[in-house]
Amino acid sequence: MIDVTALDETADDARARSNVWRLAAAQALTGANSAVIFATGSIVGATLAPDVSLATVPLSMYVLGMAAGTLPTGAISRAYGRRTAFIIGTFCGTLTGALGAWAILHSAFWLFCGATFLGGLYGSVAQSYRFAAADGASVAFRPKAVSWVMAGGVFAGVLGPQLVQWTMDFWPPYLFAFSFVVQAIVALVAMAVLSGVDAPKPAAADLHGGRPLLEIARQPRFIAAALCGVIAYPMMNLVMTSAPLAMKMCGLSVSDSNFGILWHIVAMYGPSFFTGSLIARFGAPAIVALGLALEAVAAMIGLSGITAPHFWATLIVLGVGWNFAFVGASALVLETHRPQERNKVQAFNDFLVFGMMAIGSFSSGQLLAHYGWSAVNLVVFPPVLLGLAVLSFASFAKLRAKLRAMDEIPDPSI
Repeated sequence: MIDVTALDETADDARARSNVWRLAAAQALTGANSAVIFATGSIVGATLAPDVSLATVPLSMYVLGMAAGTLPTGAISRAYGRRTAFIIGTFCGTLTGALGAWAILHSAFWLFCGATFLGGLYGSVAQSYRFAAADGASVAFRPKAVSWVMAGGVFAGVLGPQLVQWTMDFWPPYLFAFSFVVQAIVALVAMAVLSGVDAPKPAAADLHGGRPLLEIARQPRFIAAALCGVIAYPMMNLVMTSAPLAMKMCGLSVSDSNFGILWHIVAMYGPSFFTGSLIARFGAPAIVALGLALEAVAAMIGLSGITAPHFWATLIVLGVGWNFAFVGASALVLETHRPQERNKVQAFNDFLVFGMMAIGSFSSGQLLAHYGWSAVNLVVFPPVLLGLAVLSFASFAKLRAKLRAMDEIPDPSI
């Protein structure tokens, strides 16, 4: 007898696999956007800003753009389909490069901040690539789809910093101006790749279905997933955005900084080739916990010295920790909603993550300027401990519910 359900899942996974390759390529190209901004933002900011304490504001504006773009991305995807949102995002990426170059050429600090804000909007759309890869896929394939798309970031880790290295001195004395011109061209290539993604407009019946968002957000599983994402990404961002300027303040070169960012991004996305398999074998909570623990280890390394190898090791371990924690948290989010609820739930989750990241990012420059690199690393520990505690509680709650269902014990709260 033919298993119709199995055949349907195979067909859905074939479509998902086709999308995965395009989305992974787009992830690689889009990653050049963030790599260029993070490798240059605080250095350009320090050059153009009226005060050195404002040096990381361009990076904070990028994060603010990511926060501001999450809910509109979900709304556009829900109303017109994910592909439309993707094209709008890459258009913002093209504007990022054009305005960024213009701002550097004309020493316009606030215009440069506006360019990085647009880069954040582009980045917010790119964050939905991982969820788009799981659309229609079987339960078993979803973690792998998310992980494989994020693996595209490995190539971003090579492309972005090398793009900066090759182009930063092209228009002397305007350091990094041409880097942003090339970034705009890369965004146009990403637009062409994403135009072929099979992501049709949602059916009319799906636009109004599903549970209220508040009901979904009250689930212990969702709370743990969102909180761990809120901790993993902002803590990584805090250390990463401060590192290039901290290295410069410690007398290290721009090449040292570019090398560190390159391997940090490779470490962020490289594990994605197997993170999905690890989640399938050990469960998302265990991988999230490992990731958070590694972020704490990275902070310990950062506290142990200020040589180039110390910075590089901090950034590499931080990248691996972020990958495990963030991919795992994303997989947890996928367990909390139904298909017709996906756009609003995923957008809300990313809004929480990047909203908190924006708040923390604006303080990173002040933290580094007034308290130093050690303070940046010390801030990591309390949130990580909180995340591990909430994750343990949610896992215990799920186990208890499963045992109650097996033993048919009535829920005393009913």
